[in-house]
Amino acid sequence: MNKKKLTTLSFSVVPIEEIFMKLRVLSNRPRLRAFAQVFAVVSLIALVGSFSAFAQNGSIHFWLGNLVVSRSVYDNNPNNIQVGATLPPNCANTQGGCSPGATNDGSYPFVWNNALADGSFGITSKIFLDQITPAGALVNSLEVTNSSEQGVPPTKDQMVTSFSSKSELALNLSTDHNYLTFMGYIAPIDAIDVSNSNTPGVVDPTNPVGENSYRAVAQVDQHGKFRFTETNAYSGNNGRAAILNNIGGANLIYTAGNAGNGANPQPDGIIIGAGAQIIDPEVKAEVAQSPGTPTPVASFNITELGAPHDKIGKDDNFRGLTIFDNVVYYTKGSGSNGVNTVYFVDTTGQACPSTSATPGIGLPQSSASLPASGLPYDPAVLQTEGLVPNNLCILKGFPSTLNSKLKTKTTAYPFGLWFANATTLYVADEGDGVLADTGKTPAGLQKWVFDSSKQTWEMVYTLQKGLDLGVQYSIPAPYPTGNNSATGLPWAPETDGLRNITGHVNGDGTATIYGITSTVSGNGDQGADPNRLVAITDTLSATTLPDTESFTTLRTAGYGEVLRGVSWAPGTKQLSQ
Repeated sequence: MNKKKLTTLSFSVVPIEEIFMKLRVLSNRPRLRAFAQVFAVVSLIALVGSFSAFAQNGSIHFWLGNLVVSRSVYDNNPNNIQVGATLPPNCANTQGGCSPGATNDGSYPFVWNNALADGSFGITSKIFLDQITPAGALVNSLEVTNSSEQGVPPTKDQMVTSFSSKSELALNLSTDHNYLTFMGYIAPIDAIDVSNSNTPGVVDPTNPVGENSYRAVAQVDQHGKFRFTETNAYSGNNGRAAILNNIGGANLIYTAGNAGNGANPQPDGIIIGAGAQIIDPEVKAEVAQSPGTPTPVASFNITELGAPHDKIGKDDNFRGLTIFDNVVYYTKGSGSNGVNTVYFVDTTGQACPSTSATPGIGLPQSSASLPASGLPYDPAVLQTEGLVPNNLCILKGFPSTLNSKLKTKTTAYPFGLWFANATTLYVADEGDGVLADTGKTPAGLQKWVFDSSKQTWEMVYTLQKGLDLGVQYSIPAPYPTGNNSATGLPWAPETDGLRNITGHVNGDGTATIYGITSTVSGNGDQGADPNRLVAITDTLSATTLPDTESFTTLRTAGYGEVLRGVSWAPGTKQLSQ
């Protein structure tokens, strides 16, 4: 391809992006949805020759205006584990002890019944980044390098996920919108219990998983080129989300996750390696990296609410992560400690003073800036007070009741966040994971609006229509039907709520939000259920639940697959917050 032709092709991206922006609106209007979907496919077929040639010459892999969905595929091999095998790996050499042993071999989906015997059970698997149009048509898939590929020795850069770990593989654009970031493990595929292993630099002898694996952040650019950064954070548990901050001279990564899989009290490294972390991106190959001690960037402790300490470090069990208007936000939606709610990092020290009518609760200040360094915690009081001084606040208006104080199960399980603008925030609620409760809790897509007169956020409604909460859906054969004999409950999954989300503000006063569903079922590990990518268009000005708005299913994971994260493609600056 000569230089002149290459230049022509590069400019042809712009009209396609504009076409799909229009299609996004059309596909949410019932009379035009079918036309929009057909037109999207026809447009791609007509243009695929030009763009495939463009990509093959080392240029664009991800197209502006498209979505990217992270997907994992299980290596369905009965030999992945043998019935009776000791679990977790190397447990006999730890203080944590061993489980009764594997009840099933590695055959999908029966292999996940082993989670009933081994609370740490999981098997690592491949990661794919699926590029799709906003109407749901598949464009291409990019496989993250892994040990199953020919010519990939242990010394070559690679990364995997844990197939049944439902909170992993969130996708986020960097602050300059040119990179996608996500988290995983430096390990081969088919490795057992890696998601609860220690990291090499932070070993907890009470963790029953007697293996060590680095967690890592992957960043990929518009050309499909990867870089990986290892970390000793999240020992005993998993990293869940990452965002690269690379504007204004910055070059650092914020991450969200959880740490610890052993007894209390936890080692210092577990406490400082949990929750909100800050990491310097690496340029070296994985084998040349030497990660040091984890660096927390923020912390919350229930003592900020006037409550006594609970299990140190477990208040920072974070799942969702986003950046909006120079502020970093986190969500906590699981665990019996802390508060399930939405938090923000206060870099001003003025947002939520410890002595006020609502200690630990506040609003970001206009002078806020993105964190540039780690939290200056006092190592002398880690075991008694945690990471003090604490600099995370509960966003005013969001739940602030301790999980341990709720008389009934909490009805707040926040996960993904997306700001449509400064006064409209959408929060994904994944549900409580209990099959009998599906559709009975207010899970789905919460819409929060900022009331300037009261200076607080208020939830105006939850979008659920079209999610079919509590309704079984079938997975094509050979997925089993009927009940799982190990649990006595149906194999068929039901949607329980939403996890990771992203969105776009349309020109007609609406916003289209895309989300990954959570599931419940009789599977031994519900995180292994094939789930869905859905979309809905909401009127931004609405403050009462519109009857006409409904979710549409764009993609369903197939046999041996799960969907995890969703984002705009790298380089899509005008479509994402």
